Amino acid sequence: MFASTRKSMWAVTACCASIMLSGCAVVTSPGFDFSQTSQRSSVSLTPGVADGTEAATPAQTAIRPINAELLRHIAQAHRPDLPTGLLNLYAEPSPYTIGASDVIGIVVHDHPELLATAGASAAATDPAGITASPGFIVDADGFIIFPYIGKVAVAGLTPTQATQRIAQKLAHYIHKPQVTVRVQAFRSKRVYVEGEVRNPGMQIFTDVPMTLPEALNRAGGLTEHSDRSEILLTRDGYTTRIDLDTLQQLNSNPNRILLRSGDNLRVRNRSDKKIYVLGESLKAAALSMEHGKLSLAQALGESGGVNPTTADPGQIYVIRNRPDSLQPEVFHLDAKNPVALALADNFPLQARDVVYIDPVPLVRWNRIISLVLPTASVLNTSSEISNR
Repeated sequence: MFASTRKSMWAVTACCASIMLSGCAVVTSPGFDFSQTSQRSSVSLTPGVADGTEAATPAQTAIRPINAELLRHIAQAHRPDLPTGLLNLYAEPSPYTIGASDVIGIVVHDHPELLATAGASAAATDPAGITASPGFIVDADGFIIFPYIGKVAVAGLTPTQATQRIAQKLAHYIHKPQVTVRVQAFRSKRVYVEGEVRNPGMQIFTDVPMTLPEALNRAGGLTEHSDRSEILLTRDGYTTRIDLDTLQQLNSNPNRILLRSGDNLRVRNRSDKKIYVLGESLKAAALSMEHGKLSLAQALGESGGVNPTTADPGQIYVIRNRPDSLQPEVFHLDAKNPVALALADNFPLQARDVVYIDPVPLVRWNRIISLVLPTASVLNTSSEISNR
């Protein structure tokens, strides 16, 4: 019995060897293809159906070789341009307008008795954590109460316009009043900056226009983990992605992006975009993209490159999921010629791409034998014991 079993195991081993070394089995998916590179035209993918069996007709996904023609097509298809949503954020700076909760200081020259009184001045402690200054607080309806003239609507006015309105009303009581209005404490408008900035939190609008760079600088600037290509601006329930590097490439000044009160600005971490290097590399790795950019050559280099003893440099694949289809895109790089690495340096990867390096057929054979031999050894030992 044991002798028969042992013969069967060695027969299986011999069969595996003949299949592995003959080169006649052509399975055209990465990791299982023993055919010549020139014979690879598609990867056979068989989607499952509801009962767990395979579909009758397997779908075909073309393998696209990474060559000069493909890189030229990618360069034309991904030519940088400003999206419409981003253009809608561009605006010209306008003077600061007074709003509810602002504290304004009003000085009527030669009339010190009209300075802010204790009853009308701002409290020393601001519940919002903002340093308060003596002055008149603009109420929720946009009014202040000033001596002689009573309630005055100042919300929506610039300090210059507020000066003119108060002076006109005071002219009924004071001969040619000289009035100065200044915002003592800016509290009505704010933007929220989150994510990979050094000091995340609320930023208050002042008379300096709140542009995108201004908000980021007030938050302490970007951290070393930030992704300059993933700055998300949410306004009125709509989120716009901002890529600072693309703006620079297009000579578009980010200072033209003017923020509004209530905007939410979030800087994402660059580790949110990963590239996975698997197979016969010196080090399997999950690599973070550098500000949304990473080439195939960089991914291979950062993972230690192909393993010189086990990898087949002619069989390097990039597998990319497509959001509009269940079938992935597969790209193939033949790096047996070092010149091909120049193509790899110009091939841009996308977030969640999988870079797979095939082993040489002999490595597969050795791995299969390493699984078969322990079983054969056990059977052989059992047979010897039974024969004693």
